[in-house]
Amino acid sequence: KLQRLKLLWTLKPPNGTFHGHPRLLSSDVYSQYESVRQGKQEIPKYFNFASDVLDKWSEIEKAGKRPSNPAFWWVNGKGEEVKWSFEELGVLSRKVANVLTKECGLQKGDRLILILPRIPEWWLVKVACVRAGIVVIPGTSQLSAKDILYRLQASKAVCIITTDKLAPAVDSVASQCQLLKTKLMVSKGSREGWLNFTELYQNQSADHSCIKTKIQDPMIIFFTSGTTGFPKMAQHSQGSLGFRPLLSERYWLDSTPSNVIWNTADTGWILTSLASFFEPWVFGSCIFMHNLPQTDSAVILSTLCRFPIDTLIGAPTLFRMLVQNDLSKYKFMNLKYCVSGGEPLNPEVMEQWKSQTGVDICEVYGQTEMGVVCSVFRGMKIKPGSMGKAAPLYDVQIIDKNANILPPGQQGEIAIRSKPIRPLGFFSEYLDNPKKTAETERGDFYVTGDRGIMDEEGYFQFIGRNDDIIISSGYRIGPFEVENALIEHPAVAESAVVSSPDPLRGEVVKAFVVLSPNFSSTDQKRLISDLQDHVKKTTAPYKYPRKVEFVKELPKTITGKIKRNELRDKEWGR
Repeated sequence: KLQRLKLLWTLKPPNGTFHGHPRLLSSDVYSQYESVRQGKQEIPKYFNFASDVLDKWSEIEKAGKRPSNPAFWWVNGKGEEVKWSFEELGVLSRKVANVLTKECGLQKGDRLILILPRIPEWWLVKVACVRAGIVVIPGTSQLSAKDILYRLQASKAVCIITTDKLAPAVDSVASQCQLLKTKLMVSKGSREGWLNFTELYQNQSADHSCIKTKIQDPMIIFFTSGTTGFPKMAQHSQGSLGFRPLLSERYWLDSTPSNVIWNTADTGWILTSLASFFEPWVFGSCIFMHNLPQTDSAVILSTLCRFPIDTLIGAPTLFRMLVQNDLSKYKFMNLKYCVSGGEPLNPEVMEQWKSQTGVDICEVYGQTEMGVVCSVFRGMKIKPGSMGKAAPLYDVQIIDKNANILPPGQQGEIAIRSKPIRPLGFFSEYLDNPKKTAETERGDFYVTGDRGIMDEEGYFQFIGRNDDIIISSGYRIGPFEVENALIEHPAVAESAVVSSPDPLRGEVVKAFVVLSPNFSSTDQKRLISDLQDHVKKTTAPYKYPRKVEFVKELPKTITGKIKRNELRDKEWGR
């Protein structure tokens, strides 16, 4: 029944066709699924993504009812390549699960910090943790020793897995982490005090029984990556990320077993867990991955030409970087669908990409706590500047400070209805921080902290973070609308807009601008005037940046979001 989650093969897109999905269930079980989706029946009590999804695809694969695409496909640009079927993924991940439970002594509920770049071992460890009921905490390879110390202490992790590159940083703080018992290193070499991950898992048995987990059992913890505030630990359950796609049909990736999906986000970001783990594998798609030690536009473009990737996912920075190239020189093998997420993408960049590649960029909006909240679904009308409509299972509204729903066209806070029933997909809590967890609720809604507008057709537009809004001479100015105007000028490669103190207006708009290479030697005073005039002509004149500063790069979070708070604090002397 539902506990075994054979719902996977009953999913039916709106047009009623199955795109090659084998329908293995009887009509009565399908009706049970429909009852769950419509809220008429409770979700199952037990669920494990490894046994109830990945192992089921392995069975379908053996039966010859899935295309020949690998489940996982990795390249490093130096000739090395890894391809795994769902069956191979199952065998290898069971070996890793045995390493964690037998060699390291980890038990259900223990926390493990995973800091690896885009290498195959990241996926093996993550699947193994799901199998064993171990709570995995992804982190980016850019973390410093101080960052690692904070995460180890805050999470009370008992195990860490990383590379030989970061091992010295871990060792420098390990003495301050009394709960840390095991250190595993993914490396060909050895290091005192560390177990060699590769040697251990290759010699393990593949005989492992997946642990039985409840749908609300903790599965993964993300340290939040917002533009402000000290990182919080957002905990997700087995169901919030792994089960939600099953009830949501194909709501943003719209993938099938024939798709090859490449997401370029860092492994520490929730987008990689969504777009390079849960969402594609729910529908039996192939996850493609390039190790990308650096975000190199030439490497990305050539990879799209060499491999049959049909879906590309990345932060706005990726597409801003790619359109700086002459795209007419590249012929993509199979690219049909592009997705941008993390923060708004400028319509100008979308137009440039579309005109040179013929492919639209669909925006998604989400949060670490919620997953995908709004999206432009495949085939849906694209409105420049819009992040699409509410994702299934979420009732997204624009509300005021008293939690009243605002009418279309009126600016307010983006919120998701959380009462009387908390939707599947929500994070469980901010660990050890009940105050911050409670602060996310207002009336019957979870408040995102972002401001936006919804139009008559249900499309949402992002205005900015609550704390990013600039109020100058009584006018409320969202930074993105100014940045959007600036990016249309050929001299601007990237920009960030914040408030700056002004004795007359209280605060004014200031723009930090990264110049395109061709304008690096241009007279800066004249260029500032040109940019100001351009913004005045492009948007409402009161929004133009009265102050402009040219910088080599903008401060960003590990997920690629611009850290406007750092720039704002600099301006205000904080």
